[in-house]
Amino acid sequence: MQAAAKVQCNVYLPPELVRAIKHRAIDEGVSLSACVERALTAYLESVEEES
Repeated sequence: MQAAAKVQCNVYLPPELVRAIKHRAIDEGVSLSACVERALTAYLESVEEES
């Protein structure tokens, strides 16, 4: 199976949020990118369900 292509995306977030998501990623044993990807995917899925 081939991995999906990825692109870099820079965003500006409050330092407390960045710290919290970094700690969550470490706790879950995943990369920061993977953790953010999961969060954004879950958000988009929840918004689609509301429509």
